Amino acid sequence: MPLQSLPTARRLPLLVTADSDLLEDLLRLAAAGGCELEVAPDPAAARARYPGAPMVLLGMDQAQAALRAAFPRRPRVVLVGRPAGYSDEPWQFAEALGAEHVAMLPAAEGWLVERFAERLPSVAHGRVVGVVGGRGGAGASVLASGLAVTAKRAGLRTLLVDADPLGGGLDLVLGWEDLEGLRWPALSQADGRIDATALVGALPHRGGLVVLSWDRGEMVGLPPEAMAATMDAGRRACDLVVVDLPRQFDDAALVALQAADRVFLVVPAEIRAAAAAGRIAALTRLHCADVALIVRGPTPGRLRARDIADSLHMPLAGTLRPEPALSRSLEHGVAPTSKGRGPLATLCQRLVDELTGTPMEVAA
Repeated sequence: MPLQSLPTARRLPLLVTADSDLLEDLLRLAAAGGCELEVAPDPAAARARYPGAPMVLLGMDQAQAALRAAFPRRPRVVLVGRPAGYSDEPWQFAEALGAEHVAMLPAAEGWLVERFAERLPSVAHGRVVGVVGGRGGAGASVLASGLAVTAKRAGLRTLLVDADPLGGGLDLVLGWEDLEGLRWPALSQADGRIDATALVGALPHRGGLVVLSWDRGEMVGLPPEAMAATMDAGRRACDLVVVDLPRQFDDAALVALQAADRVFLVVPAEIRAAAAAGRIAALTRLHCADVALIVRGPTPGRLRARDIADSLHMPLAGTLRPEPALSRSLEHGVAPTSKGRGPLATLCQRLVDELTGTPMEVAA
């Protein structure tokens, strides 16, 4: 059964605090302004929602932790607390964090109620979907590339992000290795708010599809700050961001995983692959609430996709039949789903429809 389209409910302002008294006061003020809040006790719990929230209220009790988390800079961040509650200087933290305002209670109560009453737009609008393999060679990179190419064919502005430094490079999967543009090593030092338009123009791209991949040079570490800034820019610049995730989550991959609205776990229809996928599924669900299964054939042991999904306690998003012509096309530099035919193209067309809520015509 197909999954439902991702919800398009309005995002709520985000409050980050573990101070129970401050939490109680701000919930009261939000209610007075006719507003609800999302609450996170610390920056780690807030990371996935931080870029897209219409406003962020950061408690002084979490200011030091927020500095260590190195969130990308964004507008409409308010540092909140009480004058006598902390020994540190609020304005110094505000400057370091990029906060636009400091609101000290109770003096700022009226100002906060007015802010809560405003109809603020979300900072970011693009969907983020992750793809991860249940074991090596499961086909996650091909599915991620197929989703991105399919979205581009549907007229969606799409960013394909390679978060797996050991995967060989998604530009190779697309046949784009000779295209000019920046790769991850050139962006590894990004730690703030990236200009979304500039990013799209600097990366390898064709039409509405943009790719951020690795080169074949010396391996460089990717700081989580660079991934956070890229996810933020991708949401602002594109309709859909597709991330090819590694099976071993480093800090940068965790940032991408936490930013994802949905993650697809690709599992071959084999007993050992299903057993290995159980570990990946458990780790993935710690950081993303919406994880669904893609089962890939052939099925030498006659395992049914539904049986694998039930054993992993996961919803089944789809199945993939064997497609010999796909491997030949990839060897000749033909991007997955670019012709709009075959089992992979059919699956990707349905998944993109569900991800974006935009019906697509299936190619003949």
